[in-house]
Amino acid sequence: MNAPLNYPLEQLMIIKKKRFDQAVKLLEEKKALLEREYEKLFDLTQQRDEVLAHKNAKLNQLRQSLDEGTTTDKIQQMKVYLKIVDEKLAEKEKKVKDQQKQVDVAQSQVDAATKELFQRKKDLEKLEIHKGEWEKEVKYWVEQKETAEHDEQGAATHSIRKRDTQRRGGN
Repeated sequence: MNAPLNYPLEQLMIIKKKRFDQAVKLLEEKKALLEREYEKLFDLTQQRDEVLAHKNAKLNQLRQSLDEGTTTDKIQQMKVYLKIVDEKLAEKEKKVKDQQKQVDVAQSQVDAATKELFQRKKDLEKLEIHKGEWEKEVKYWVEQKETAEHDEQGAATHSIRKRDTQRRGGN
């Protein structure tokens, strides 16, 4: 009968859907990046904690040696070694702080991607709602037009029958 009407904003809807799909993909990528950054942070924190535990063990050893009355040379050696361990600990702590910054950056990217995803979803949903309303309106107008055509056909048929009846009855 009638060819279905094409939604005038169909191309826009396709674009919005594509943007939404891209936003989903981007969010997944950013979450994966965040996960990797957290793993690096965990590893660096473990390394720092190992150095800290080593430092504490050496400090305890130094205290014990002082209590036992060890030679001055040996105490000096231990203090020099503790300075090296302190430097290594400071280096590890700096790596942990730098990595925490990377985690923070990755988290803010995930937050931005999530916000973008919700915006894209909202845009797509608005268009889908509009399409539904448009389809209802088109359906209404098509039904109105068909009703009017049926009324015209009915009126024409009635007129023809009436004329036929008058001709028959009149002759």
